[in-house]
Amino acid sequence: MFWHTLGYIIIVIGVLFDLLGCIGLVRLPDVYNRLQAATKCVTLGTAFLLFGVFLIFGFSSTGIKSLLCAIFVLIASPTGAHALARGSHKGGVKLWDGSVIDLYAEDTLSDKNKGD
Repeated sequence: MFWHTLGYIIIVIGVLFDLLGCIGLVRLPDVYNRLQAATKCVTLGTAFLLFGVFLIFGFSSTGIKSLLCAIFVLIASPTGAHALARGSHKGGVKLWDGSVIDLYAEDTLSDKNKGD
């Protein structure tokens, strides 16, 4: 009974993280900030949801599948967000006017200088 209650609490926490991530996707100004919200909040929220399902179902087929999916989400989501951010930058998507630093541009300049 304790594990079921803990599982439901973790699922609620995961839903709150997902909600905050969705609000960030709507409210933040550019693609890079939106990717930040999607990567941090939604990845953690989805992993919490899946781990809560694991706590409720235990070591059944549903519980093991949810645990494997949580591990996959924790690996794949940040990797995909990094690829989207780098592709957006190389494609010429502008940063928000309030952005302070552009580390991708600095990396590109240092890579070009190394080739000279």
